[in-house]
Amino acid sequence: MIIIADGGSTKTNWCLVTEEGKKVYFNTEGYNPYFSNEEYIIQSLNENLPTDLDKDAITEVNYYGAGCSTADMRQIVENAMQAVFTKSKINVGHDLLAAARALLGTTEGFAAILGTGTNTCIYDGKEVIANIDSGAYILGDEGSGCYIGKKLLTDYIRGYMPEAVRKNFWDTFKLTPDDINEIVYTQPRANRFCASFSKFVYDNIVNIEYSRNIVRTSFEDFFRNLVTHYPDYQKYTFNCIGSVGYNFRNVLEEVATENGMVVGRIIRSPIDDLVKYHLELSPSQL
Repeated sequence: MIIIADGGSTKTNWCLVTEEGKKVYFNTEGYNPYFSNEEYIIQSLNENLPTDLDKDAITEVNYYGAGCSTADMRQIVENAMQAVFTKSKINVGHDLLAAARALLGTTEGFAAILGTGTNTCIYDGKEVIANIDSGAYILGDEGSGCYIGKKLLTDYIRGYMPEAVRKNFWDTFKLTPDDINEIVYTQPRANRFCASFSKFVYDNIVNIEYSRNIVRTSFEDFFRNLVTHYPDYQKYTFNCIGSVGYNFRNVLEEVATENGMVVGRIIRSPIDDLVKYHLELSPSQL
């Protein structure tokens, strides 16, 4: 039995493929090694993996994760996975590679992630060959759920939010500006906290124009600061994976078109296409 997993900063989607070819899906939290150390990952996996999962019967784990872009970060996740799946061969790759392989298979092109965080690349059909650093949630991550959430929270703290939206925000969360500052600057995983408010933006019907403007400016920043800096970017279709890109795809498609890109695939999760890649196109390779 083998496992293919796609891990974001918030959630990991897992697929167990049995010897008979049956696919079993389950979820755990996300494990970004910049925010979760080896001990935390081990504890979380032991607590959250399905209780009926026979870990000793798994021969291979192919894990793609947010934050797994360097050898040191991959090693943290690999050590944790090896401690849990003791009899498995562990392969750890970056979630950007997972996105490219899921969106494009073995075809070259442009691929992006718009979820809790942001990432982009040019893919040659096998590997990522060009990547502009997103800057992560403090310095960049334009277009991400965290970026959208930060825009919303900044408006709330500064008093720029329309009154009806502000009242709805208070009724929903009961958070003062001081509460928000304390959580962001003193508690762990501030990126997840900020990203969680993108759902409020999506759900808000009190002032749709206000919400749409937050999303549009976030995606405009994403294109201006990241996408348009790839040489000849307009020759590629725009392909994107992630809940934020998927949920706000009508605005995203508009901004992509305005920047001269033909829209390709915009999907919520890579797991099904990633499983297909490993089973049919390039098995057991990261």
